[in-house]
Amino acid sequence: MTSAPDIVVSSHDDLPQPESAIVDEGIGAYNDEAAPLHEVRPLSCFARDAQHRVVGGAVGRSWGAYAEIQQLWVDPGSRGRGIGTTLMRAFEAHARTRGCRVFALETFSFQAREFYESLGYRIEWERRSYPHGIVKYHMTRHDDDAGAAAGRR
Repeated sequence: MTSAPDIVVSSHDDLPQPESAIVDEGIGAYNDEAAPLHEVRPLSCFARDAQHRVVGGAVGRSWGAYAEIQQLWVDPGSRGRGIGTTLMRAFEAHARTRGCRVFALETFSFQAREFYESLGYRIEWERRSYPHGIVKYHMTRHDDDAGAAAGRR
């Protein structure tokens, strides 16, 4: 490896906006040349109470036959009422209208692994290198999975 004597590297404990924007734009331009990422579309579903306050949401995206749930949240006071399951099913149903048949998500060991397994998601891989013994699971469910039928009950 050679070094460039006219280059100065700086380190930061935050993300300076102008510099971060340059990096984002550079990666975006490279990725746009390599893959049709313009086809990625956002997708979301929200649960509201009688006063129309959001008490839960599923946020993610779709790309071709693939849908990714990036965030699922239910207000602590509304948990245990099936809202999470309803949101997951609504997200998947909406993604199916776009042709999606593969669903993916990531969850930490302190989050909702068992919940997602009950919906037919399977661990595809796991990363055990986080501090405090925390594990991150990458989970998927295919519409043709035998376990998917059990999750649709």
